[in-house]
Amino acid sequence: MIAGIDLGTTNSLIGVYESGFPTLLADQHGNRITPSVVFYPKNGETLVGREAERQRSLHPDRTISSVKRLIGRRIGEKGTENLLGNKGTAASITIGDRILTPEEISSEILKKLKSIAEDRLGATINRAVITVPAYFNDAQRTSTRRAGELAGFMVERIVSEPTAAALAYGLDRLADQSKVAVYDLGGGTFDLSVLQLDNGVFQVLSTHGDTQLGGDDIDEAIAELVSKKAGISVSSPAATSRLKEAARAAKEILSTADATEVRLPFLEDNRSLEISLTRAEIEQASAPIIRRTRALCMRALQDADLETTDLDQVILVGGSTRMPLVRNFVKEIFGREPNLSQHPDESVALGAILQGAILEGNLQNVALLDVTPLSLGIETFGGLMNVIIPRNTTIPAKAGEMFTNAVTGQQGMRISVLQGERELASDNWMLGSLEIPFPPSPKGAVRVGVQFSIDADGILQVLARDTSTGSEQIIEIKSAVEVSDEAVEAMLAGSLEHAFEDMDARIFTEARLKAEEMLPAVEDALAQLGSDLPEQEVAEILRHAAEVRAALVLKETKRLKLTIAALDESTQILATKLIEKALKA
Repeated sequence: MIAGIDLGTTNSLIGVYESGFPTLLADQHGNRITPSVVFYPKNGETLVGREAERQRSLHPDRTISSVKRLIGRRIGEKGTENLLGNKGTAASITIGDRILTPEEISSEILKKLKSIAEDRLGATINRAVITVPAYFNDAQRTSTRRAGELAGFMVERIVSEPTAAALAYGLDRLADQSKVAVYDLGGGTFDLSVLQLDNGVFQVLSTHGDTQLGGDDIDEAIAELVSKKAGISVSSPAATSRLKEAARAAKEILSTADATEVRLPFLEDNRSLEISLTRAEIEQASAPIIRRTRALCMRALQDADLETTDLDQVILVGGSTRMPLVRNFVKEIFGREPNLSQHPDESVALGAILQGAILEGNLQNVALLDVTPLSLGIETFGGLMNVIIPRNTTIPAKAGEMFTNAVTGQQGMRISVLQGERELASDNWMLGSLEIPFPPSPKGAVRVGVQFSIDADGILQVLARDTSTGSEQIIEIKSAVEVSDEAVEAMLAGSLEHAFEDMDARIFTEARLKAEEMLPAVEDALAQLGSDLPEQEVAEILRHAAEVRAALVLKETKRLKLTIAALDESTQILATKLIEKALKA
């Protein structure tokens, strides 16, 4: 039996497919939702869930929440400002004399879910499908899989959360030809995914998001509002934790009420806090955060080549979508009432359960196809990005190309694996590299095949093979693109902003390489056959060659292309005589 797990920033759930239905499993107190909170005492057993949550105000330095925001991340990225360590090293959290990784902390939450399922079912559960935000990169997905393995699961599939939500929604509600947008605003992350259902096949057309944008940010904005309105500034971890809990509670109350009271006795330094708070006030504080989702939604639609009018449904997922502000904002963006039929906290877990049922063969007529969030390729001669798997390719996917040596006498080829949307390799992110050695050979004599393979979890494997010797190297990208989400956004925005100059740079580079190859060849041909040509024709060839060199110096793309074409035309007679000489030989 394969369990479906929603490993959330704020809350987590587990369930299985039983008697033809997806079923969420509850703990001994009847709670299906487990807070994603872990408490590490000085002595004794680690607590997870509600037991840990009760310790947060008393022992904030030993209570960890929202660890999902750190999984697969590096020191120096957004969200790691308060962590110790050298820039670029894997994020870790110090609790007393223990140093814990986000994977280890997440595994405690998964162990708790595993225990709930096994107690409820009376059987061992070793296999699982785990959901992640659609915009999680390879490092974050790999770290999530590792957390599952530490908890004792064989992780059968990593599934994007909006995809899972659409799967839960779509089995009996959608027509055979439907397009759906899933607006997923959870505790720590935001995703907008556009999916198409085509006769039982769910295909992700595009996805966009921010792994550092969610309900936690709204809670902090409301906490700041409460503190400012009360005229009380807090500094201790315990007071900060209580203030944020009060902000979260006020947000939940004001999703249905117009006003509430916030009371925090003896918050800090014997000072108490007591204020009234209205929905309008928290909406004003939250609006800048919610507005950040607009550009992400528009980019996802653009990538899918769709307008808002092309969508059949807009589904809301994630606890933060309970806010009337969010629902009205989504209505404004998409020009339609959002679909509220899904339980915002449970739909992702239900989709994970259904994916597990598909893998087990219990659901025969549904398939789930995800996509790559960014293009993948290698650096080619001249510093260009050669795309092997384009952005938004359906996964699992496999693609490859054949490459040759660019220089005579070359003894090996370095394959630099890139991810990004820019034309020049230097403007993209390098994921890793491998070397393929081969005997010194004339230019163009070596054939090296490069194959990219992405599995269903989005994990990339790159193979390079010398076809003549059979020598090959394989790397699996375990930590792809460990950069901040701001950098991801900058890259995607840059690919649009610099599209014309990037393409001009590519065209110039390709023309430069052709010129640098052509000029020595022309000189060599003239040395061999120049005496057999009329002086006027030799002079014309030399003039065109000089014009090519001048265009190279000036770096004028259009002029370079024109002068290359003129040189090529004027050297046709040289090419003909070289062929005749070769035939005679």
